[in-house]
Parts: sequence; C-alpha cells; structure tokens
Amino acid sequence: MSEDVYAARGYGAKGVGFGEKPGLVVVDFQTGFTDPAFPMGGAPLVDRALDNTVRLMRAAKAAGAPIIACVIAFDGPKGAPHWKVPPVLDLLAGTAGTALDPRIAAEGPDVVLTKTAPSIFFGTAAGAILTRERVDTVIVTGCITSGCVRASIIDAFSLGFRVQVPEDCVGDQDQAAHDQNIKDVGRRYADITTADAMIAKLEEWRTSNSR
Repeated sequence: MSEDVYAARGYGAKGVGFGEKPGLVVVDFQTGFTDPAFPMGGAPLVDRALDNTVRLMRAAKAAGAPIIACVIAFDGPKGAPHWKVPPVLDLLAGTAGTALDPRIAAEGPDVVLTKTAPSIFFGTAAGAILTRERVDTVIVTGCITSGCVRASIIDAFSLGFRVQVPEDCVGDQDQAAHDQNIKDVGRRYADITTADAMIAKLEEWRTSNSR
C-alpha cells in the first residue's frame, strides 16, 4: 500500500535513461568490507555484488568506459568524521582493511581514490574526472547499499549525472535495508537495473561508437 501512495504522487513515474557516455564507479569493495576476516566483511549480498561488478568492469573496460574505484581510509583518528561504526574507524591508511579486494584490483580500474566520507564524490576528484571524460551516465556499484552506495548515488544525481544502479552489483549487510534503499533511490534519483542489462548497454554503446 505504501508503494501505491508514492506512485500516486508521481514518484518514479519518469525514467532517467542512458545518455551519451557511461562511466562506472566502484564504491568501497575493499577487504574491510569483503573479507570475512574483518568485522564488517563477508556479507553474502556484498559477495554477490562484487562478483557481478567484476563482470561489469570487464564489459566497461572492453567498451572504453572509464572506471573509478575507491576505498575508505583515514590518515589517523583525527582524519575521520564522527562515524558511529567503530570498525570503520579502524580503516587507517596502509592497513589491510583498506586494500582493494583482489578481485577488483585484478580488473585494473583506471583510477583508485581514497575517501573519508560516505560518497565517492565527496572531497575527491571523481566528479571532475568523469566530467573531463565527458561522462554523462554514471553506473554505481559497490557497498554498502544503505550507506556509501546511497550517498554516492545522491551525489552523482546532485552533480547532474544520469544514474544507473544495477541492483545485483550493490550489496548490504542486511537484505531488508538493501531492498528498502534500492526501492527508495529508484523512486527518486536513479534507474534500477541489473548487471546483465548494463553489460548489454555497454556492448551496445561500444558497438555504436566503433562504426
């Protein structure tokens, strides 16, 4: 019933669409969130998202779309915002939890940025890099759906990019939080899609640009 209330008021009535040039952002697929040895690592939804993102990165690279990855890391305790999640504060620069997951690193993202806030765009060069590359459509992948991914989606939207979110390329600690946030950003800021659909779009874009 609540979804009908949103729909009745026009939420989600218009799609964002795929523009002239895509770029891929990969948010926080670092060992602190992907490796079960760490307190925040090993969530099944995150592992699923990482595997699908690897496939998407390969398609983006083959198409010539830029790929920007990021990790969250702090130079020291005073460099961190007021996070309410103690394990996040353990992500000090140079420690094991701040390394890109080896599966992501192996795909060779074009740029790897370090951030201290939730969004890949806040206090980083991500927006400027994508603008320089003439990207108008940002595909958002990574973790955590309800946290840094959501913040990145909102910032990409606020910067004027068309935002595409393949649902199976983002992951959360909790299924309900994942589902709720995917549904909500889909009402407001982004088109919700899948890895397979985005791979097909990248191939279509590659083909159209090779003529």
